[in-house]
Amino acid sequence: QMKAAENHAEHESYELKWAGERDADEHKRQMDAERRESFAFRNAEGSRIRNLEGQMKADENHTEHESYELKWAGERDAQEYKKQMAQE
Repeated sequence: QMKAAENHAEHESYELKWAGERDADEHKRQMDAERRESFAFRNAEGSRIRNLEGQMKADENHTEHESYELKWAGERDAQEYKKQMAQE
């Protein structure tokens, strides 16, 4: 009967060990999944920010181009006005 109790205790010890190992494996899988999700989020967020920065730069370039167009149109108008004044 002493041997049976020792075997039972040893079996319970192994069961607890295996349960702990399963818990550790599950925790590791969960942490790996969270890490992958974090990478995916950061990648998507980085892509969104790069797209936004690209759009802002394109808008800035467009605004700058329009500004030059207006400046050149004003210069042409001034030259045309000077020509008219010289003819009169």
